[in-house]
Amino acid sequence: MAAGAFILPRLTYGAKVNEVGIQLYSVRADMLADATGTLKQLAKIGYTQLESARSAKGSYYGLQPKEIKKIANDLGMTVRSGHVHIDENWNKAIDEAAEAGQSYLICSTMPSNGQTVDNYKRVAEMFNKAGEECSKANLIFGYHNHEYEFEKDNGKILYDVLLENTNPKDVKMEMDLGWLILSGGDPQAYFDKYPGRFHLWHLKDMDKVKKHSTEFGDGDIDLVGLLKSGKRNGMKYFFVEQEEYTKKPLESMEYDYQFLQKIK
Repeated sequence: MAAGAFILPRLTYGAKVNEVGIQLYSVRADMLADATGTLKQLAKIGYTQLESARSAKGSYYGLQPKEIKKIANDLGMTVRSGHVHIDENWNKAIDEAAEAGQSYLICSTMPSNGQTVDNYKRVAEMFNKAGEECSKANLIFGYHNHEYEFEKDNGKILYDVLLENTNPKDVKMEMDLGWLILSGGDPQAYFDKYPGRFHLWHLKDMDKVKKHSTEFGDGDIDLVGLLKSGKRNGMKYFFVEQEEYTKKPLESMEYDYQFLQKIK
């Protein structure tokens, strides 16, 4: 699929939420143990959009890029995005993402240490270059936030430094809604101030006291309100992500999926 060609999630009220994505880190142990079998179970639940994450067996849990693409497609799923690092394997990550048929390649962690404005400006230059390189490979580059990007240096929110110093054309953001909200941020304020920048969302419920993720509906995040605002706020795809569980991970993923199907 060409960069910029999208299928918006069909969010209709009183009907099912379709095009539900999952960040495969949510079922990381299952993927490492049996990638193909786990993908089959996710497809059976109803997930259609996949986002991979780097693991001990590589970016696709021991599968080759073309292999996971075929398995996913045969199951009615799409490898839409992937989390990688900008490091010595960056060029390989671009090549693999293109082979897997991805639309997006996401830097999942800050590639340079230092919670300062100057460092975030240096990282922004790195992201601009990465965005250009991804564009040449027909990929869209983005960055996934955690909580630390919302710290301040000299009165400036560091996440804002990234947004203000990166090229909106080549650098998009994957907003982890849970971490932004737990850090005191307002997603809508960012959507309004930087329209068109937030193509991807991580949909995550979180306990504000314990500061960890929960099954959907058991935390303090207004998932329904956020999801209903997706289209007008420029969201192209969202991925369910859960990192802590009260059930087995695949059971939690089914629980979260069913929660989304009950949205009115």
